[in-house]
Amino acid sequence: MSSRVPEERRRRRPTRTGVLLSEDLIVGTALRLIGEHGSEALSVRRLGAALGCDPTALYRYFHDTDDLVLAIADRIIGDAMAGFTPGDDWVAALREMALRVRAGYLAHPRAAALAAHRVTRRRSEIQAVDTGIGLLLSAGFGPADAARLYLAFIDTVLSHAATDAAFQALPRQQREADHRAWREVYQDLDPVAYPALTAVRRELPGMAESSFEEAVELLLEALAARAPAQRVSTGGSSPD
Repeated sequence: MSSRVPEERRRRRPTRTGVLLSEDLIVGTALRLIGEHGSEALSVRRLGAALGCDPTALYRYFHDTDDLVLAIADRIIGDAMAGFTPGDDWVAALREMALRVRAGYLAHPRAAALAAHRVTRRRSEIQAVDTGIGLLLSAGFGPADAARLYLAFIDTVLSHAATDAAFQALPRQQREADHRAWREVYQDLDPVAYPALTAVRRELPGMAESSFEEAVELLLEALAARAPAQRVSTGGSSPD
């Protein structure tokens, strides 16, 4: 059974404040509430209050809050991928997809925690998956490899992006304390007990930074190396 609310139940109707309800308006309002108050703000009561409508009116657009979460997840994907047109370089295109996903999550760090592990079953996600698998097919991978390797790629991207977003969503004091740990706690360890950490002590403050781009590059290098017939362009000349 489809999780979407039938079209006849989603006719736009004005709220008591004169605003016309729509799926887009509800999703946008939910994103704002989550951004301001966290995931606990995602309730029909609070949404109804924010929209100036009876909470039950929301059920004309979404079956339940989980249905709304899926729409929120799809909105983040859609906003992130807006205007994206892959070029001939499939590696560069996958890199841009990854960076767009991270930017989308950082734009809505609290909502990202709800969205990263969900399958939205909606248009924006379907289009993104089709694009990503299509890029791997264009690199010469067969259908089974293209699907499986895209899963490895997107799971890595989503996991790292969600981690960055979760950190961004922390209170500032907690973020600063974690950063200080690499500059202070990890600089004063027993060299006998922790010889490896002592050897790289001067580099440890960099551990406070995101590893997203480096992780993506490692994965893209691995995909490029496995591309059939070395059909890959990485910005340099193709191997003979």
